[in-house]
Amino acid sequence: MAFEVSYNLESEQQFWDELDDVVTTRCQEHEIIDNALRSYLNVTTSYKSEYLQTDYSVAKCTYRLLQGDLFCAHKDYVRRQLIYCLLQEDDNPTLHMVAAFLLFDGRANENDPTFENMMEEGAFPRLVSLIQAPSVREDARLHQMLLELMYESSRIQRLKWEDFMAIDDSFILYLLEIIEGVSDDVQDPYHYPVIRVLLVLNEQYLVESTALQNDGRAPITNRVIKALSTHGMTYKTFGCNLILLLNRESETILQLLILKALYLIFGNPQTAEYFYTNDLHVLVDVILRNLIDLPSDSPATNALRHTYLRVLHPILTNSQISKPPYYKRDDILRLLHLLVTSGNHFAPVDDTTKRLVTRCTAVHWLQPTISVDASETNGNGSPTQSPIENVVGSGQKEIARRKLGMSMDGGSESTTSVLEVASHTEKPGVQTPSRGKDLVQ
Repeated sequence: MAFEVSYNLESEQQFWDELDDVVTTRCQEHEIIDNALRSYLNVTTSYKSEYLQTDYSVAKCTYRLLQGDLFCAHKDYVRRQLIYCLLQEDDNPTLHMVAAFLLFDGRANENDPTFENMMEEGAFPRLVSLIQAPSVREDARLHQMLLELMYESSRIQRLKWEDFMAIDDSFILYLLEIIEGVSDDVQDPYHYPVIRVLLVLNEQYLVESTALQNDGRAPITNRVIKALSTHGMTYKTFGCNLILLLNRESETILQLLILKALYLIFGNPQTAEYFYTNDLHVLVDVILRNLIDLPSDSPATNALRHTYLRVLHPILTNSQISKPPYYKRDDILRLLHLLVTSGNHFAPVDDTTKRLVTRCTAVHWLQPTISVDASETNGNGSPTQSPIENVVGSGQKEIARRKLGMSMDGGSESTTSVLEVASHTEKPGVQTPSRGKDLVQ
């Protein structure tokens, strides 16, 4: 989208006045709409370094366009033109303004097809390419914006075959390297988008694996799990952050994405012992706390409880916790018993919860016949120290086989677990109910 208009603005007020004139343009012909969009991109990119130095100012600028007559009267056309601009443009300031528009438009208008149109036009492979481009990597704000756009568009749209083919091992390892290299604060504004991209890609692989299995096609390699299988010792920070986020996160969708990643990690023999042993203990504590904290008064909380229980089972069977000394054996049994005991403060227990609790309590080391020798060690040589050590107080199925895709046996409990874990979703912004908060109120 070539620029045809030049500006000479002497103050910030002139900038915003000029921007308002552009976004309130009333026109019908496509040529005039195109000229107005060129003017918008020209004025914003020309003065981006002066007046759009913060994320807030970029958002303010973007919402001027979203609320102006130019967009409101020609939404579909403007979206298409800016999607084409994303696909073709290489100028960083232009990419930043276009990505901001698509991100905020997609978030603000869930019923409009912004992200769907992006996927139809092949925007996902383009995002993969841009995120790795050296020029983009040097611009942290643009890089973060593109990561957020990838997350949001992938969260609600299933990837196509060609989208999966655009993801190679180097892309996943690059994202893991970013996590290793940035600050230890999981709330770092640059850190968080990278983690969320990895989580949503993992979910896409999980959902796709169930569809491929149903129609008989060969599975697609889950490159997130593959990277952890082959380079897990190098990229431990990602695992630490999953536990930190699960401990802090109150948004249901993020909890589900984390649980889906944990489900595959502990279900895969190559990654079942990916976590430091002490971090694993923290993870078990978090899961036990979150299970007891969930109220039992809605289908949504039941679905989340079922997912926690489906994740707990492979942790109990496949991780270091299945070896002596058995971590919090009595506490785990007590919690599982409480989940299926009516009275106390729980509503009547649903059949799925009963079945999943029974499955967990059937784990061999939770049986009464197990003799626990506290002097024993885990004996597997796994590291037991990590940066987050003190942050918070019958046969197994191989879930990930064949190229680290999903392999499921029809009719098995593992098959049911995979399908149900893959199907659990939630809208963004929905907060997970808390029994503790209810009691305080």
